[in-house]
Amino acid sequence: MLLLYNGSMKTFNHIQHDIPTLKRVTSSNGSRVYETPSGNAYPSVTTVTGLLNQKSIQEWRKRVGEKVANEISNRAATRGTRVHQLCEDYLSNKEVSVDIFDHDMWKSFQPLLDGIDNVHCLETPLYSDHLSVAGTVDCIADWDGRLSIIDFKTSKRVKKLEHISNYFMQCSAYAVAFEERTGIPVDQLVILMAVDDEEPIVFVQKRDDYIDKFISLREDYSKLHNC
Repeated sequence: MLLLYNGSMKTFNHIQHDIPTLKRVTSSNGSRVYETPSGNAYPSVTTVTGLLNQKSIQEWRKRVGEKVANEISNRAATRGTRVHQLCEDYLSNKEVSVDIFDHDMWKSFQPLLDGIDNVHCLETPLYSDHLSVAGTVDCIADWDGRLSIIDFKTSKRVKKLEHISNYFMQCSAYAVAFEERTGIPVDQLVILMAVDDEEPIVFVQKRDDYIDKFISLREDYSKLHNC
């Protein structure tokens, strides 16, 4: 059941950039790739960072069984999609309709979004020829007055910084891609995480602390997949 959100809503300023659209396709090995205007086909940023959790996910699926693993994964993906849509609608200055099951979460998460302004990108495809990757960034905007890559995450439990380095590696790649496309550097990375039955968490890190790790992972991906 969807409820129209009746709370106070901020109006966000949007800054336009001439960023080309990308075509998302499935490669011969089943992974997601983006075709750039120059004809290159780059793997997605999340596919590359997925290498970090590949082994642990396989072990977890084996431990709980495929049926249970699929149910949990599908629920998590559905919840994540709903939260991303809420964030996108709100930051786009649209009316927000909240699922009744997400209402309490949204009430605690919305004030974090009010710390955002001057939105440069929102669910925008980006690519980097330097890194040979592409992907869709959640948001690039000012966070507390500083231009940042902002990623929206959901979690069933509270996570620690040391457990989410893959999120910041992902954001660091988007920072490089945005600078290539616009000439505007972004050195701050922000994760806004909604947590079931808990207050949301904010993580703030620097791009330069993670970009070398992403580059190393991209090299590993290239060796594995020859691309």
